[in-house]
Amino acid sequence: MSRPRLPRSRAGRAALVVAAGAGLAATVVVTGPDLGVVGDAFRLVDWAWVVLAVLINVASIVVRSVAWKIVIDQAVPHPPPRHRSVFAAFAVGLLGNAALPGRVGELARVAVLARRTRRRLAGTWATLVGTVVAHRLLDVVVAAVLVVYVVYAARIPDWARPALAIVLGIGVGFLIAALLVARRHDRLSLDDLGPVRRVLRMARQGLTVLKRPAPAFAALLFQVSGWLLQLFAVWATFRAFEIDGSITAAALVLVLMNLVLVFPLWPGNVGLMQAAIALALLPYGVSYPRGFAFGIGLQAIEVGVGAALGLLFLAREGFSFAMLRRMPEVSDVDVDERVERIA
Repeated sequence: MSRPRLPRSRAGRAALVVAAGAGLAATVVVTGPDLGVVGDAFRLVDWAWVVLAVLINVASIVVRSVAWKIVIDQAVPHPPPRHRSVFAAFAVGLLGNAALPGRVGELARVAVLARRTRRRLAGTWATLVGTVVAHRLLDVVVAAVLVVYVVYAARIPDWARPALAIVLGIGVGFLIAALLVARRHDRLSLDDLGPVRRVLRMARQGLTVLKRPAPAFAALLFQVSGWLLQLFAVWATFRAFEIDGSITAAALVLVLMNLVLVFPLWPGNVGLMQAAIALALLPYGVSYPRGFAFGIGLQAIEVGVGAALGLLFLAREGFSFAMLRRMPEVSDVDVDERVERIA
């Protein structure tokens, strides 16, 4: 019996992904809650707590952008980009990740910041990509601590345990590999390298913070602060939906949110995320419709804050939303020129 083959064309693979996503979406719809009951949960929302959750999310974005700024300062030549430029790029990246499938936002923030880098050198694009990788690897450290806490303290669903173990193992593996790559010493100068090895060297330059303890600790501290703010934003949203949830339950929700977003099959994995949150809150006495409504509200707050800031800075930087779809096509050598052509 011959094994089924995956489509070789890009269109065929895209159709396969769309079909799989449609199947998952249909499953969510069929097994979803009564929309009338969900609507009733929204009528009981305490909007003062919603406003507080929004403000906490804004603070979390600011703090996490500071962490990325520290990573960038260790990798790029002086003068480094200003925090205002880093924050703008970070916000545009949040918009890209929320509005488009995949992780287009990571490339979007690189494209925005590359245009703002004062000293443009060959390899700037690759170096900034390396800083994004280093910044994300800091999340692995924080997530590992949070997952361990959730596993021992929260009522974690059985279906989530193997997924958490796999994702955490992959993340830790990447972190160890990045630490080894960052500490590797090359004797050849950039001028002695070919174009491919030169780009790889510049990308590794973005990991510089991983071999400098003081800046790495400072960036990690800000990243931890950002996660803690997100945790309190989840707790505030509990209060907004009149759910008597503990910090432990909020930590479980935060972990599951990030777990679902590891593989974004469609923008935000809307529906799938709400179902996962609703199922996880059942052991805490939260009905499935209320948990589903809470998941909608929580994602709306998170995405709404990031999208609003992203759209604001997207317009300010002279980008169009359509450009976010084609960010992977932007190269390092002629970022500005090709970005203009995409527009």
